[in-house]
Amino acid sequence: MLKYILQRLGMMIVVVLGISFIVFTIMNLTPGNAAQLILGQSASPEQVAKLEAELGLTDPFFVRYFDYMVNAVQGDLGTSYQTGLSVWGEIMARFPLTLTLAAVAMFFAALIGVPVGVISAVRQYSFVDGVSTVAALIFASIPSFVLGLILMLVFALNLGWFPATGIQDISGYVLPAVTLSTATMATLVRMTRSTML
Repeated sequence: MLKYILQRLGMMIVVVLGISFIVFTIMNLTPGNAAQLILGQSASPEQVAKLEAELGLTDPFFVRYFDYMVNAVQGDLGTSYQTGLSVWGEIMARFPLTLTLAAVAMFFAALIGVPVGVISAVRQYSFVDGVSTVAALIFASIPSFVLGLILMLVFALNLGWFPATGIQDISGYVLPAVTLSTATMATLVRMTRSTML
C-alpha cells in the first residue's frame, strides 16, 4: 500500500512539473511584452528595457523557468502586475469564498443528483428515467461558462431574482453554485443509476 501511495505521489509530481512547463512555455510564446503592458504604450524603450531587466525577462527561458519553480516551491508566486500585491496573498484573500462556493455547489449536486439517480434506477425505462437521463446528458455537455451566462441573463438581468455579480448575502451563491454543480450533478445521476441497477 505504501509503495502504491509513493508511486501515485511521484506521478503527481511529474504531472505538475509537466503542466507547469507547458503553461510556462505557452505564456512565453504568446505575443506581447509584459513590461510594455505594465508601463503602458506611452513608455519609452529605455523604460521598457529597464523593467524587463528588473523582472528577469531578459534571462534565458530555462533560467526563468527554474527560478519560477524554485520560488513557487518556496511559496513565492511573485507580485501581481496589476495590483502590485503578492500573488499568494491575493489567492489566500479569495480562498475562503472559493471554498464556500465549492462546498455549496457539491451540496447542490449531491442533494439533487443522488435522489434523481435512485428514482431513475427504481423506475427503470419509465418516463422519469428517460427525462432524467436526457437531462443529465444535456447538463453534462453544456460548458459551465455558457450555462453561467445563460443563468445570469435570465435570472439576474431579466428577472432580477439574484445578483449578477458579487456575493453580499446568501442569494449571491445561488447562480454560481448552480452553474458549478450541474456537471457534477449529471455525473452523480448517471453513476447512482448504474450503481443501483
